[in-house]
Amino acid sequence: MKQPGLDGRHRDQNGQIRQKNGNTRVGTLREQYGDDFATGYRSDTHLSTVLRREEAPSLSQLLRRDR
Repeated sequence: MKQPGLDGRHRDQNGQIRQKNGNTRVGTLREQYGDDFATGYRSDTHLSTVLRREEAPSLSQLLRRDR
């Protein structure tokens, strides 16, 4: 059985925590992080687009910055 990881994600066999895929849509992320996630972006926008436009290297960095 896999061990729980950060933010409800799971660790891979090698112990690494899987990251969100760049093609994950903002609408899906809003279900997990709240309706105020990525304000100003449509729900069908890809995470990779938001990260590029916000100049954030990762989802976790974007979440930390928005707090």
